Order: sequence, then C-alpha cells, then structure tokens
Amino acid sequence: MTRKQRRSVLIGVCLAVLGLAVGLVLFALEDSIVFFYSPSDVSEKNLKPGQRIRLGGLVEEGSVKRGENTTVQFTVTDTAKTVSVMYTGVLPDLFREGQGVVTEGRLGSDGVFVADSVLAKHDENYMPPEVADALKRAGHPDSGEQN
Repeated sequence: MTRKQRRSVLIGVCLAVLGLAVGLVLFALEDSIVFFYSPSDVSEKNLKPGQRIRLGGLVEEGSVKRGENTTVQFTVTDTAKTVSVMYTGVLPDLFREGQGVVTEGRLGSDGVFVADSVLAKHDENYMPPEVADALKRAGHPDSGEQN
C-alpha cells in the first residue's frame, strides 16, 4: 500500500469514527431536547401525543380552575389560538391570569397539555423571549418589552 493510500484509509476511518460519535451523542440527547411552541404552533404542527415540549403564551383571563388538592386547569393563549393546560403542583407566586407563562410537559392524546412545571414571568417588564416572539407573530399589541 502506498503512502497516499494509507493516508486515505486513515482519514476515512477517522471520519467514520467521528460520524459514529456524533450519531451516538445526538441519540443520547434526543430525550433531553425540548422545543418551545406557542398555542398557534401546537395547532399548526402535527405534534405526536406524549412528545415533550415547552408551551408558552399568556394565561387566558377567566380560565383558571382549581381542582382537587393542587390540581389546576388553565388555558394558555397567544391571542390567536388556545391550549388547555392541566398542572398538578404548587404554582409560582407570580402566576395569574393575563400574565406570561412557560409550561413544560407533554401533549395528551385528547389535546390537553399536561404540564410538570410552570414558570411565570418575574415582573411587569420581563417576558421570556420565546413568549414575546410568539405573541408578536400572533399580533398581540402588548407582547412585553425586553430589557
């Protein structure tokens, strides 16, 4: 085998090992990657039930219903579409109707989003960038100013 052929084989083997390593890393991270969606995105994209996502928008006025124990049902909206959310746990102190919220969980087969965490904006001037962008795309006039 000539020197040029050995170099080509070595480069080919290195590229194959690198490709395998990248593939394994992506496969391992697949379950920990969580994408952000607005209610409009959820209705437009065909998301599989059970897929883990982040859902953000505004808590719709008059939609918060408290159930047994710490179960709460509310609606998240981007003023164009809405998604019903079910959450069991203690809500953040700043959680209230008309305020920005980001929930993380899974979309149920019935279309209800089952959240396992709820994050509320921390003051009247801040809104998570993803929520502000989604509200701007939906044409909401008061989508929050970024600091």
